[in-house]
Amino acid sequence: MKISASVYSSKDRDIEDLVKDLDQYNIDSFHIDCNDNLQVFDDIAKIRKISRTPIDLHIISERPEQYYDQIDAHKIEMVQFQFENLGKPLNLKPNGITSYGLSIMSDTPVEVFEPYAGDCDFILMMTTIPGQSGGTFRKDNFKKIRKFRNTFPGKRIHVDGGVNAEVSFILRYMGVHSVVSGSYLVNHSSIGAAMLNLRLEDVHSQYQIRDFMIEKEDLPILPYHKTSFVEVLQTIEKYKFGFVFFSDADGKFAGLASNADVRKGLLKNLADLNQTRLEDITNFKPVSLQEDATISEMLYLIQSKKFPVNFLPVLNGEHRIAGAVTFFNLIKGES
Repeated sequence: MKISASVYSSKDRDIEDLVKDLDQYNIDSFHIDCNDNLQVFDDIAKIRKISRTPIDLHIISERPEQYYDQIDAHKIEMVQFQFENLGKPLNLKPNGITSYGLSIMSDTPVEVFEPYAGDCDFILMMTTIPGQSGGTFRKDNFKKIRKFRNTFPGKRIHVDGGVNAEVSFILRYMGVHSVVSGSYLVNHSSIGAAMLNLRLEDVHSQYQIRDFMIEKEDLPILPYHKTSFVEVLQTIEKYKFGFVFFSDADGKFAGLASNADVRKGLLKNLADLNQTRLEDITNFKPVSLQEDATISEMLYLIQSKKFPVNFLPVLNGEHRIAGAVTFFNLIKGES
């Protein structure tokens, strides 16, 4: 996951000095908030003289067209316009250099991205007020991130607001491409330590698994007592998760079948694959997680196992399926 440093979040340091410091730790980009002020390009010019790190420009204006010439002149790598402030629809003109995005507030639905999907490569989800530093990440944005990914596959997701080490881990897990870090990074006693935390570390969490898990409605769940072997294969193929969950006659979690379980079941019946039964491919006692568990508890559970864990069913207090967590984005790493 990329990290974009919000250079205006530091009120006490000269911008050139801060840029040099951030560059020593291989920051991915410099995030600059432009609240309808063309003078930000003076600061961009200063940065360009001492750094080759990409610029990530966030423009908040009713008249975005007044910035197009400056964007081209300074060859800005990434630009996002704040949707709520637009006086009229964007009329973007590709220049072969700039990657454009749309920025939205937490209460704005992701569907507003639809008219811009052809011109914009990414969305920037704001979790605090644009231009303000030090806010707290709103939990409801986890669901918005998942919804956007499902609605606009292939489009990158950037996040700005309240990103600390803990939130960063969750966002990496969810496949977010880039995060903007302000106060946590640039005002940290050690920028290097803050960078390491954002990239690698996990911390004791105030968030529970239910806050960011894949919800039950989006999962492959079949009634075990009414399911055939063929239905399991078809469902695994349809959902692309690599597994299917089973519920019993009372609606409680009964087990699961993963790609690995199917493979084992088939190997068991190589002499006659038609003899493969549902119980041959079912794991009746898989590792699972409670929905009120924290990130730290989840990681401890995974680390305690001697086998790789690619996903976990999440259960409620009644042993019913509440959701799931998958780790494919962490496994794939950055793209």
